[in-house]
Amino acid sequence: TAGQTSGTAEGSNASDGTDSGDNELFFYTAQNKTYEDEASFDRLIGQYIRKKFPDITLKHVHWNDGTRYEDLIAKGTIPDIVLEETYRNTHRMIEKFGLEYDMSDMVKKYNFDIKQLDPGSMEKTKTASDGKLYALPFELNDYVLVYNKDLFDKYGVDYPKDGMTYDEIYALAQKMTRQDGDITYKGYQQHPSHYMYYNQLSEPVLDPNEDKGDLDSPEWLKIVNNIRRFYEIPGNQFTTTTDFPKGQMAMSVDVIENVLNWSVDYPDLNFDIASVPVFPEAPAYKYQPNANGLFITKESKHKDLAFQVIQYLLSDEVQEARSRDALISPLNSEAVQQAFAQNIPQMKDKHTAGIFALKSAMPASRKPGLTFINPPVQQVFQPNIFDQSKDSSTALRVVNEMIDKQLAETKAAVEAGGDGTQYQ
Repeated sequence: TAGQTSGTAEGSNASDGTDSGDNELFFYTAQNKTYEDEASFDRLIGQYIRKKFPDITLKHVHWNDGTRYEDLIAKGTIPDIVLEETYRNTHRMIEKFGLEYDMSDMVKKYNFDIKQLDPGSMEKTKTASDGKLYALPFELNDYVLVYNKDLFDKYGVDYPKDGMTYDEIYALAQKMTRQDGDITYKGYQQHPSHYMYYNQLSEPVLDPNEDKGDLDSPEWLKIVNNIRRFYEIPGNQFTTTTDFPKGQMAMSVDVIENVLNWSVDYPDLNFDIASVPVFPEAPAYKYQPNANGLFITKESKHKDLAFQVIQYLLSDEVQEARSRDALISPLNSEAVQQAFAQNIPQMKDKHTAGIFALKSAMPASRKPGLTFINPPVQQVFQPNIFDQSKDSSTALRVVNEMIDKQLAETKAAVEAGGDGTQYQ
């Protein structure tokens, strides 16, 4: 099997793979709490590596107290492969600790077909890698609309469907927000900061060409007002999307991970799912991708082996098996998508195709070399709109000025020799 002998790995001391540390691969999971549990790591990742590469000694550590990046570096134990969130944490963690390694040459060397991966996730990874390729997307956490069938049945209203526009869902939210005896039913909840952060119209928050914010625009005003009206329906003020399983909310947009947990924790909850609502001018697009990727570290002595492992973990075979365990794959494969959650009995009759009914919105690209911050878009609604009742233009302007200030401070910190992670 390719890669069983890792003697060809860059920087290894032995050419025949006999060096004692030469077959060890150190896999560090800095994201996804699932992998805290060694049995889960083994079931979802480890078993596949061992099956394909039986000669490897696989070592796994999860991000916990005592095993943060700085702890590993202090001990001189640098991982070969890191599982990490690709957009924000490429800067905040991977680059901060000097672990970044451009995999572009490996992709060519091993003939890896990038086109099989979700284009939005690839774009987000490249933008975060300053145009290089520090990671390959490995698993996505997608948003869906979940609805309470019992409430829709009770009031004789048709269920939401894939591809409905925000206007159509707004009309449903108005119908489903109601007072019935002592109970207030909320029609609809969608987290405004996630909705903005991963916006479906691909509007940039940071200017694509300069170190300044880009929120002060007519497009952003439309995005904000589109969701704001839902929370102005009397009785439907924003609280939280995660109250959905309590049974007094008709519709909620949340991450599929939460929905899967609800299906297990609330067996009597009669729900189904549909795609997130869409803008009429972008009818095919859901949120921008929220991806965890696999990084090879600059210090790894087993880069070739690490890449072969990543390539195998992204194969149809492994991704289809992981999809059955309800992990969303970055592969554009119908077979992989159709396998989703087949091992989760509680999801058996659910419309899981709704997760894949739309394409990921493309992230706005940004010129390499610009200053990076994690922009505080959540502050548009909280506190500016919800607490202080500002009009949408003012809320956007206030946060845009905050972004400009944070970019300037970050740039000055970097020029003064700092790591510039204050606002990341």
